[in-house]
Amino acid sequence: MYEELGIKKEVVDLVNKCSDSLKEEFSKIDELCDYNSLRVLSSFHKFGVSEACFNSTTGYGYNDFGRDTIEKIFADIFSCEDALVRSQFISGSHALTVCLFGLLRPGDLLLSICGKPYDTLDEVIGIVPNNSSLQSFGVKYDQIDLVNDDFDYEAIKEFITKNKVKVIEIQRSKGYSTRKSLTIEKVEKVINFIKSIDSNIIIMVDNCYCEFVNRVEPVSIGADVMVGSLIKNLGGGIAPNGAYIAGRHDLVELCAERLTLPGEGREVGPSLGINKQILQGLFMAPSVVSSALKTAVLTSKVLESLGYDVEPRYNDERADIVQNIIFRDPNLLVEFTRGIQEASPIDSNALVEASDMPGYTDKVIMAAGAFTQGSSIELSCDGPIRSPYIAYMQGGLTYNYGKLGLMSAVNKIIK
Repeated sequence: MYEELGIKKEVVDLVNKCSDSLKEEFSKIDELCDYNSLRVLSSFHKFGVSEACFNSTTGYGYNDFGRDTIEKIFADIFSCEDALVRSQFISGSHALTVCLFGLLRPGDLLLSICGKPYDTLDEVIGIVPNNSSLQSFGVKYDQIDLVNDDFDYEAIKEFITKNKVKVIEIQRSKGYSTRKSLTIEKVEKVINFIKSIDSNIIIMVDNCYCEFVNRVEPVSIGADVMVGSLIKNLGGGIAPNGAYIAGRHDLVELCAERLTLPGEGREVGPSLGINKQILQGLFMAPSVVSSALKTAVLTSKVLESLGYDVEPRYNDERADIVQNIIFRDPNLLVEFTRGIQEASPIDSNALVEASDMPGYTDKVIMAAGAFTQGSSIELSCDGPIRSPYIAYMQGGLTYNYGKLGLMSAVNKIIK
């Protein structure tokens, strides 16, 4: 039956053999899915989600009952004081930008303690000059690189002892770097360390790709605020856009007034009929994240068996849904990505090419045949055309579709 996709029998046999060997890893993912599903369902019951929550508002968006209920549910699931969940956020990067501009003032210092943040924040911060950047408004920036994929505690202590830092940014997922993503245990340890030195520093966590990969989230273990996208994990492949900011009430309020306007903040912002999709996406999210994790684990097992370096390995503890395959060959990166595109439900006949993209300094190859543009909880694969030519694969609305996508990609590179 795989002939319709042109997949060789040897590829099918290899993928199925690897899948059969992963029962222990998949069982752990199923247990995690059960736990997070209970968290979501309990919160729906706690706040009495009803059909009335699906009603839409327009214009200013005053008194949007469904929108306000959604934000209570997000705060409850994250075990924090408050959450801002809006379709007015265009992306996770947009929500991060709103958060940074909401928390920082001219003369303040922003410190990243995991090296340079994701490429799309370069012009936001001012690493790449931009007249609308934080630096153009007088916000200072510095960074401390990781050491052996962990925080440099000595450097952090020295820096925050000698400098008045307003916000520390932690990006859990690796982005387009070669480092490992940061586990929740590592994040909790460094948060406690920072707070023991200066409890006034605001710790902001970029939690994109990481939600429901663990049993707890950063704001429940000490972070002051965290940010994520609804076209990644928590949208469940159903939310058509949007993002969230969650954490301390006073900080979320500042961000709300930056998203809309001072004095009105979260009171405005029409839902425009999106409430049902956000709620349904959140309801499905534990299961969809489970499928994405299984797809990533299988990908790691298969590509490692073919002799490629992968990160993480199939049995490693995972911090996010992203799977790296280090090809060290631009042609292999391109062909693998094309294989993912060919197995996509949308635009499967498109021949993807590396090209310039807004917010990136290198050409990027991207397979994203998704129902929602840019949705990386749907099976996608991308990477910059730069050494060591890493494919960053993530997503999979169901494990079955994820496995088919993997077969298609391997079929393009197998000798």
